[in-house]
Amino acid sequence: MSNEQNPYGEQRHGGALPPEATAPAPSRAAPSEEVTGRQRLRAGLWPPRVSRAQLIVALLLFVLGLGLAIQVRSNSDNSALRGARQEDLVRILDELDNRTERLEDEKQRLDDQRTELENSSDQAEEARKQTLEKERQLGILAGTVAAHGPGITLTISDPTGAVEADMLLDTIQELRAAGAEAIEINGVRVVANTYFSGDGGELRVDGRRIEAPYEFKVIGKPQDLEPALNIPGGVVQTLEKEQATAEVTRADDIVVDALRPAKQPDYARSSSR
Repeated sequence: MSNEQNPYGEQRHGGALPPEATAPAPSRAAPSEEVTGRQRLRAGLWPPRVSRAQLIVALLLFVLGLGLAIQVRSNSDNSALRGARQEDLVRILDELDNRTERLEDEKQRLDDQRTELENSSDQAEEARKQTLEKERQLGILAGTVAAHGPGITLTISDPTGAVEADMLLDTIQELRAAGAEAIEINGVRVVANTYFSGDGGELRVDGRRIEAPYEFKVIGKPQDLEPALNIPGGVVQTLEKEQATAEVTRADDIVVDALRPAKQPDYARSSSR
């Protein structure tokens, strides 16, 4: 085999191709497997890419949903009035109407007093009369003067000693809400700062021990006081659940003569001139 030299001085072996020419051509890469729509959706959803704004919105929606759930649950709870009879609901409505009427009467009375003061020829004398009347009213509320008038007597029997101090307090609250103006329990005058203490069978009113039966003398409108104690879930039903009995008696004249000593304040002074 002869050796030939090309014009550029390179020696070429006769007829034989260089090793590079005989090397096989590189094979093309196999095409990648086609991605389906489901795979693209899965790749877009996981792992989640959540921004700060999206987290805040999600938190607000959670709080809103929780609030709505609590509201719905509270509205669906059974109340004491849900299972009440129609006549009981009518009596409760009448009691609310009576309370509204009492407030309207009190407003009218105060308006009349103001008008009398403005139109009276002797305003000083009229003011003195109203002051004395106000003093009498405050004396009744403070328990420093005796009082009498229509009302009821409530007698609570407690053979098992199950009546607690909070039950007597609830009774006082119901009577006051129904318009009671003067209350006495077993010879103890009930005033604004009256408190109850002790356990069942050994109860105390303002530190003074009282024993069953507990007798309430209450001055007020009997037509308002008695229904207030007998409303569904009220005082009478609560006492009956504790094996106690409550008897209400109306009277045209109830005497409340247990008195409280008038106390002179140590520090407070009248600011009127």
